[in-house]
Amino acid sequence: MKRSDAETAAVSTVAATKPMTREDVTDLIYSAKVQKGITWTHVAKKIGLSKEWVTAACLGQMTLTEDHAEKVGKIFGLPPQAVKLLQVVPYKGSLPTAVPTDPLIYRFYELVNVYGTTFKELIHEEFGDGIMSAIDFKMDLTREPDPKGDRVHIVMSGKFLPYKTY
Repeated sequence: MKRSDAETAAVSTVAATKPMTREDVTDLIYSAKVQKGITWTHVAKKIGLSKEWVTAACLGQMTLTEDHAEKVGKIFGLPPQAVKLLQVVPYKGSLPTAVPTDPLIYRFYELVNVYGTTFKELIHEEFGDGIMSAIDFKMDLTREPDPKGDRVHIVMSGKFLPYKTY
């Protein structure tokens, strides 16, 4: 059955007005960041939070308060619906594949594959049976000068959460 011109126009209008998603907001933020030459450190200073947490939030991994979302919206020139979406709890874990293909992210995957059992063993030896929280967590990333080539210095600190017996 063939659609009428009016039906075709209606379908086109609906398709063209697809609701904005959190992924669309991340794309808008990243595009504005590049176009305006904004750094994550600059954004973090304007908001008053760490560059690591703010970067994760802007990339869609954290929920912003209304105040923080409005500040981010102003910095990146976001529309009101994007500012609202920054306040919605995101679906965390944004890698598009099970094994990351981006070389930098892959190195962290490789690091966990090589040292994961070591992390687990040493944490359990020191703290007992439990996990390191990624919720009650902080991170600091800095450049460490080295004559053989600068190094990436990452400090991660997560609250230890023991497993409970019940």
